[in-house]
Amino acid sequence: MPYTREDNYDDKVTAQIAGHVKEILHLLGEDNEREGLIKTPERVAKALQYLTKGYYQNGIDIIRSATFEEEYEQMVLVKDIELFSTCEHHMMPFIGKAHIAYISNGKITGLSKIARVVEVFARRLQVQERLTVQIRDCIQEALDPLGVAVVIEAKHTCMQLRGVEKSNAVTTTSAFSGIFLKDARTRNEFLNLIH
Repeated sequence: MPYTREDNYDDKVTAQIAGHVKEILHLLGEDNEREGLIKTPERVAKALQYLTKGYYQNGIDIIRSATFEEEYEQMVLVKDIELFSTCEHHMMPFIGKAHIAYISNGKITGLSKIARVVEVFARRLQVQERLTVQIRDCIQEALDPLGVAVVIEAKHTCMQLRGVEKSNAVTTTSAFSGIFLKDARTRNEFLNLIH
């Protein structure tokens, strides 16, 4: 496992990634011995390991670590959860927020666990569409609620800083299960609450 927590990197993996980063810098025409770049390969290697730490975490285990029996069958909504992810197409960041709701079927989870699930899947090379579905499926499997709703709104730097260069474009994706999928009133209640 290359990464376990922020301050505990696998030295061998870090060195291997750093070697490749050093070669990339050279190919870009940089001088790796320049003062400002001497430690850059190692910094980039650690940053990449941090940005992909979600591969070594399990969202279902996180939710189930704080699951409680509760006679509550209404919507639980956590909105405006900040997310930072890395686009798998250009390895550039996309940044936004997630809005997540579920309707309990006798089980609830600690609210912070919802945000942690976002982090688990965001800290991987991603596309926003897959990220949205993975979060929904994780919560659905872990809690078996009556339904789950996920909406993500994000800005993609691969679209802002290169290519089409549209800095104000926001991408919105959604994924629903159960009652949110079948009942328009429940889905609309969720959508109204997040806006």
